[in-house]
Amino acid sequence: MNRVKITVLKTTFDEELALEYGVEGFDKCPMLKAGQVFYADYAKPEGFCDEAWKAIYQYVFALAHGAKEGLFYFGDWIRKPGVAICSCNDGLRPVIFKLEATDEAAELDYIPVR
Repeated sequence: MNRVKITVLKTTFDEELALEYGVEGFDKCPMLKAGQVFYADYAKPEGFCDEAWKAIYQYVFALAHGAKEGLFYFGDWIRKPGVAICSCNDGLRPVIFKLEATDEAAELDYIPVR
């Protein structure tokens, strides 16, 4: 298993929906900022949003386990092997991520129970 580089590409904000459904003072994501970089393998990186992790972990898992050799789905999504562009589930202020497979081996920080 290898590590996966997660880059926050941008934080977005749907002003129209936020005005209709958001609480007073609602704004862009307070947890993540464009340009932040995290590395993951089998677990959520320290300081990474729990909800965003739930939205992207399956792509991280696939890339960590060798999906970098091919394209996701039927080659009709991302043209570059080993890359996925994903977003969190927040419909009012989604954060967009770039996931990249690396050749850096993951290191377990626990002893697996057998």
